[in-house]
Amino acid sequence: MAKELFFIKTNPVAAKINLYNKICREETQVLGFLKDDKKTSLEIIKNKIPESVESLTQDELISLLDWFEHEYRSDGEEVKTQLFINGIDVFYEIAHQDHIGYFQKVMSDYEKKAQCQLSYTFGCETFKDFLIYGIFYTGMFIQDDENILSRYLREDHRELFSLAEHQFNSDGARNGNPEDLRSYFTDLYDLTKFYKGNIIKLQHD
Repeated sequence: MAKELFFIKTNPVAAKINLYNKICREETQVLGFLKDDKKTSLEIIKNKIPESVESLTQDELISLLDWFEHEYRSDGEEVKTQLFINGIDVFYEIAHQDHIGYFQKVMSDYEKKAQCQLSYTFGCETFKDFLIYGIFYTGMFIQDDENILSRYLREDHRELFSLAEHQFNSDGARNGNPEDLRSYFTDLYDLTKFYKGNIIKLQHD
């Protein structure tokens, strides 16, 4: 797939049935997207999916995404639809390379401040805390009427606001474009605020 940062929700039940059966039917095609020792890699993937699609490694999941993109390459939306049917919901992407780098920097700063790690798969509440921090942090660069969400969240998330404020004050001269990133944090927050499962953050280099 393209060089993007993907955010994925999973449906383990759909993957256990649909994705597993699709891979079994199309083993020859899947093999072309796996790395060294392809047959062994395929068997490992087939063994993992019935247990949980979330147990796939980043490389394994990227291989499957590449396979779907090749199979439905004439229609980008169809790629997402077929992935969804097969238990992999690519619900958000960040494509701009500069924005990916700065988003990752905000995440890295948050991990240090909050003493947590957001690497590949993480719980929805952990992810929401990071998004709220990001809403606070990026909002501090932009004082306008669109900061209603930040003001609404502040009362119930004082500690996260304090972490964002401390980072904002530490940064001094800004690096990157926080204004451009604000929409990513607010969009992701809206898309996950009622979600209860895990989130996968997948970067395709």
